[in-house]
Amino acid sequence: MRYLIISDIHGCLPRLRRALDYYRRGHFDMLLILGDILNYGPRNSIPEGIDAKGIVEVLNPMAKDIVAVRGNCDAEVDQMLLDFPVMADYALIVDEGRKLFLTHGHVYNPDHLPPGNFDAVFYGHTHLWHLDEGIPAICNTGSITFPKGGNEPTVVTYENGVITVRTLPDETMPEGKVLKTITLP
Repeated sequence: MRYLIISDIHGCLPRLRRALDYYRRGHFDMLLILGDILNYGPRNSIPEGIDAKGIVEVLNPMAKDIVAVRGNCDAEVDQMLLDFPVMADYALIVDEGRKLFLTHGHVYNPDHLPPGNFDAVFYGHTHLWHLDEGIPAICNTGSITFPKGGNEPTVVTYENGVITVRTLPDETMPEGKVLKTITLP
């Protein structure tokens, strides 16, 4: 299967639309969302194009193709609006025998890994993309709305054991710029 992994949308509809344009063009099978979907959070500025209702209207028709986990800015009221589960702290995807652990990063992260054996741990929360080989491989998706550390907005793709971090695609770079790629054993 082919997955597009995003995190930290924080209510920004224009950035989500860019990610979903890439999702459709790239013929991905599933969208994996690592939390902080609707709320921009008290530590962030109000993003350009904030539109929680618009995000709900765009994502709900895709509910059958979405796996999402709860971020620190997600609340029960968000779940009342969204047609796919968002309140779990983590999800596990098994793809061709590889175990992929999905979380937001405020509970599980590189300093507090989940118990168990996983081929890769994907998280967001810090808004700083990161990709390291190892067992497990560690991947922070960064943020499509509030990238930090001078980074551009980023997304992650996963297919056949290959993890790629790339800039959020746009009209000038329809595939985004590849920042780093690793292959799981």
